[in-house]
Amino acid sequence: MDKKKLFAMIELCADGQGSLEAAEYFDNNGADGLLIADRYTTDAEHDRNIGYVREIARNVDAPLFVFGGIRRLEDVKKYLYAGAKKAVLDMDRESNRKLLKEASDRFGKEKIAVSVSEMYMISDYQELMEAYASVVLFYSDDGEEARQAARLLSVPVLPIGNYEQLSSYMELLREPNICGAAGSLLLKDSVNLYGLKSACREEGIPMSIMESAYSWKDFKLNSDGMIPVVVQDYRTLEVLMVAYMNEEAYEMTISTGKMTYWSRSRNELWVKGDTSGHYQYVKSLTLDCDLDTILAKVHQIGAACHTGSYSCFFNEAAYRDGQTEHNPLKVFEEVYQVIRDRKEHPKEGSYTNYLFDKGIDKILKKVGEEATEIVIAAKNPDPEEIKYEVSDFLYHVMVLMVERGVTWDDITRELAQR
Repeated sequence: MDKKKLFAMIELCADGQGSLEAAEYFDNNGADGLLIADRYTTDAEHDRNIGYVREIARNVDAPLFVFGGIRRLEDVKKYLYAGAKKAVLDMDRESNRKLLKEASDRFGKEKIAVSVSEMYMISDYQELMEAYASVVLFYSDDGEEARQAARLLSVPVLPIGNYEQLSSYMELLREPNICGAAGSLLLKDSVNLYGLKSACREEGIPMSIMESAYSWKDFKLNSDGMIPVVVQDYRTLEVLMVAYMNEEAYEMTISTGKMTYWSRSRNELWVKGDTSGHYQYVKSLTLDCDLDTILAKVHQIGAACHTGSYSCFFNEAAYRDGQTEHNPLKVFEEVYQVIRDRKEHPKEGSYTNYLFDKGIDKILKKVGEEATEIVIAAKNPDPEEIKYEVSDFLYHVMVLMVERGVTWDDITRELAQR
């Protein structure tokens, strides 16, 4: 049985930073997905909101379902290209009903969802929705009505309701064809989504929740009865710090999603960030071959080190000259940052600045020329020429990426979804 998911709803507003902060908050605190509402009134607002969607997609891992602003097929493409996992067509709008098949055929059924606000529309458009949508978002404050809709449809249903009790959401999630839930109650700071998921799981409802594959007794502990934890940034893999966990700290980390340690100096439980606000949100916990050390990959808020440094490891003890970075993504990112710096801080005589000064047509011409050079080089059995031409091509592609505001994070996320 597929695991059920809890979604948070975010209204895009003029304050893009506020929308991003809300998205990051729910992503870090247990939401399995984000419903992003783009309720624009002008084309300028729509373009601004597309930028906000792109920024949210860059900074959170939860899948985005974007809705509210689809007027034409181009809007579906904009949402998906900005990073949405699904574009949601409003079945209350006749224009969206007419657009549904075309959007599904063009982008794939798995990229398209629909929203419905009236029960009669479930039966009126059931065949259309089942053929061309992967999920139906159903607005209803009546739990029985939502369950009835789920029983009628063969595609998963995601109810959105303003229920007053968390138990109402639990009852919805018991329905086999209901894939998750969303609503105003789930947005309150006082609601612990991890706790709600745990309660659901205890009731036999399969939830998308972090679980430990090992029990504490499986670990090989040190003389103090603890296990060391090496902490890494989950994106850059930079080592941030080393700390220790006892059983209580480990169980709390699993249940809350926040890295929790045992402070040996204070002899007490320590939730990283409770004092500083620099929380560490768990992405994965991995044990080494001897089960005596944990590698934690985290989303670090602020600085990991009490000195204010992002990482605790900044005192260089020894370094061998002439070393070259070989991590592919790190190399790409470093070159990208150099190119972006050239754009922001032009340097006289720089070829990169020459390309930026000439504009997009010149950059595109060079990308095309370098792509052709790769084709020519590929006819040569010597791979050395291909390496050179591919490197040239990638450099010019990165100039194009900087010019158009596309990052390597955007590219890797898109590749990961394919």
